[in-house]
Amino acid sequence: MAGMAAERKRAEERAAMGISRRSADGDLAASLEGLYARYNRREYVAPDPLQFLYAYKDLRDREIVGLIASSLAYGRVAQILRNASDVLGRLGDAPAEFAARASLRRLSSVLRGVRHRFTSGDDIAALLYAAGRAMRKHGSLERFLAAGLRAGDADILGAASAFVRRLEDYGARWHEGLLPSPESGSACKRLNLFFRWMVRRDEVDPGGWTSIGPEMLIVPVDTHMHRIAAELGLTKRAAADGRAAVEITGAFRRIRPDDPVRYDFVLTRIGIRRDVVWEDPRVLHKRGAGGMSGRGLLWKDPSPSNAGPALQAPPARFFNNNAAAAGGAQ
Repeated sequence: MAGMAAERKRAEERAAMGISRRSADGDLAASLEGLYARYNRREYVAPDPLQFLYAYKDLRDREIVGLIASSLAYGRVAQILRNASDVLGRLGDAPAEFAARASLRRLSSVLRGVRHRFTSGDDIAALLYAAGRAMRKHGSLERFLAAGLRAGDADILGAASAFVRRLEDYGARWHEGLLPSPESGSACKRLNLFFRWMVRRDEVDPGGWTSIGPEMLIVPVDTHMHRIAAELGLTKRAAADGRAAVEITGAFRRIRPDDPVRYDFVLTRIGIRRDVVWEDPRVLHKRGAGGMSGRGLLWKDPSPSNAGPALQAPPARFFNNNAAAAGGAQ
């Protein structure tokens, strides 16, 4: 009985999200490419902390802005944007130079009074201080990350773990949830989001890093992306943890070996923006690339007058701006 009740609850959640288990003919890769072609555009970015990076031409500034904006990307979107804007405003027009030159005391003073849920101004100051020291020693955060790469690495996980560990070695301390390491078993959604912004380059992701290719990236997985991936048959993991992130990335890598994170932005727009939907259930897949089984994402208007195949947006109650950032995974 408990199992049946749990399944009914999950079905209700899927219905509220606009997700159906109904299968349809078509190919997952073609469906995802169609979604990418239609929605991977700058006009669909807001509301998203990524939008802060567009204001900075200097790559080193984008590194600092991206690190801060991604680290605060948990909770309600409005709160994320407000607090990230507050922090970045205090750092001035040249945040990389400020972080590289300022003492920890100076950073803590500038960020006094900042609070984003579990993150204090002192936490952010400590992270900025460590990032500034990394920049002074290596020239950029890209070089700092690349120093952790090992010959034969197939993905960024090892370098990402070294990135966090070596930042912590600089002596400053922040609460452990601000910048978790893959070594902890966390999905590290926000860290992988930062890497996506810095490595990929298209109309949405500004990119700039060249020492690490997009083929090495890991999908930023939170509960929102995990739920979508499960509905598409891309993971069997029950939790949105590090193993789920690797499994989901592997599934996307079978579709796009050169760019497994290609569809992260457009998929996570579903349920966040009312104007982003799957176009037609007929393009959803019965079997995806690489032999993956899967189900389709669609919202079926339950009204009797809905006789056509067009997809509708999920109900307004779903658009509470909670899913865009963290969902619950770190």
